[in-house]
Amino acid sequence: MKVLVTGGAGFIGSHLVDALVMNGNEVVVLDNFSTGRPENLSHVSQEIELVECDISIPGPWEENFNNVTNVFHLAALADIVPSIEKPIDYYQSNVYGTFNIMEACKNNSVKKIIYSASSSCYGIPEVTPTPETSKISPQYPYALTKYLGEQIVMHWSQVYKVPAISLRFFNVYGPRSRTSGTYGAVFGVFLAQKLKKKPYTVVGDGSQTRDFTYVGDVVRAIISASNSSIKKDIINIGSDNTYSVNQLVNLLGGDVVYIPKRPGEPDCTWADITKAKTLLDWYPEISLEKGVLNLLDNIDYWAEAPVWDEKSISKATQKWFEYLG
Repeated sequence: MKVLVTGGAGFIGSHLVDALVMNGNEVVVLDNFSTGRPENLSHVSQEIELVECDISIPGPWEENFNNVTNVFHLAALADIVPSIEKPIDYYQSNVYGTFNIMEACKNNSVKKIIYSASSSCYGIPEVTPTPETSKISPQYPYALTKYLGEQIVMHWSQVYKVPAISLRFFNVYGPRSRTSGTYGAVFGVFLAQKLKKKPYTVVGDGSQTRDFTYVGDVVRAIISASNSSIKKDIINIGSDNTYSVNQLVNLLGGDVVYIPKRPGEPDCTWADITKAKTLLDWYPEISLEKGVLNLLDNIDYWAEAPVWDEKSISKATQKWFEYLG
């Protein structure tokens, strides 16, 4: 099949591209490299078509949807703090960008689109494990814009009959996870600190738990969704477990310093993945222990990542406390 991946040079996107190429698909990647890295695709550069473009602005990039069977929409701006500081950028990328993608899918009669949604839409969940029917309560602009994108996907599926599945990912980690200069995901922060032999900056007392889901399991879920007969649905994708930050630190090994707990962050994220098991016949396979070993085998990837400490984190998250506190 001819398939198209937006954000294919990013963390999850590049792993998905690997799997699609391995399965013999003709793969087109759209990316503006705002967060993705060309190096993530260097090993398959001769086997894919890579188009540098900005999907938030209509343009010639839409021609790449011609004769495409499946679209995988992963392109988005991520991270909490920048979304608080520059919400218009997030709205442009995650909402307008998704609108443009759905129009391109509609206009080119794409057979299915898989949207990468975020479990952050649940905010501070009232129930764990959290089912797809739970209350939607975004706590910051990133979460809101990803949810608005999901609503566009589902609406275009309803009105214009574009077959679509939205997968709500929980705390995805693995090789190639983000290394941008923006204070963000815990794994990127911790791995850079480990490389430089600095203490891990643990939020609160570290007892908070997260549904850490390995990227390889997520990619299998995306492909299972694309191969399914489902045409309009929303499905959680998680590890079927929840792990404390203290557990993660113990697996990584090293010293710890504790920083203040932050507003708008749940004490627990944990997906109810009953629908994924039932509808997609998909089950997570990689435990946190095995996933961390895979990360440590690839730790040099974070050699150029910023190394955070208590002072720099306090400065970077000032707006977080100012607006959400």
